[in-house]
Amino acid sequence: MTVPTLMQNHQRKTYVTQLHKVYNELSQAIVQYMADKNALNLFEAGLNSEDTAADFVRQYFRVVQDCGEDITPCFAETAKYKKLSGTTITHWWGKRHFSLASGASVSTYYHKSGNMLMEFSVDINGQKGPNIAGRDLFMIYLYNNGAMDDLWFSNGSAVNDDTEIDSGIPISKEQREKRFQNYCQSNSGANYHGCFGKILNDNWEMTY
Repeated sequence: MTVPTLMQNHQRKTYVTQLHKVYNELSQAIVQYMADKNALNLFEAGLNSEDTAADFVRQYFRVVQDCGEDITPCFAETAKYKKLSGTTITHWWGKRHFSLASGASVSTYYHKSGNMLMEFSVDINGQKGPNIAGRDLFMIYLYNNGAMDDLWFSNGSAVNDDTEIDSGIPISKEQREKRFQNYCQSNSGANYHGCFGKILNDNWEMTY
């Protein structure tokens, strides 16, 4: 392999390692949250609004800065975020923003649709570059049973090209691949999900 290829492979592994750390932290927080509330699912535990989503992060993560509804300085300015295609991201989905002790930044967006409760945006290295969805920016979807996956509408809602009714969480590899192709790789700047599911499909490797 050439030196540039080796460097790119190393960087991809670094991105995935950092993402996995946040994923593990979120997974542990979910389990503890439901245990503390003696609840069988997240909605029963009290995750039912934007305020409770923000409180969940404050209580179960090591937050070093709470930026509230302001994106900066927890994240970079939205105009600096792009997609793999080079398209500038035109819509930011986060509502409450936090910087964590790990160096990552996270935002919440409580958006209940069927069994999906919350969109959890993660910039694995905060304001630092490259600020590209699918590299250091990912969107993880949190479901009522505590599962973390990509987006799929469990109530059969039709959104753009998605008309299938969900067959269960976790979603299928085919559904994840569809999200990756239609959103993570697309030129549209309105959505930047679909990247996390691809990482799951490829056993925590960044193959794209």
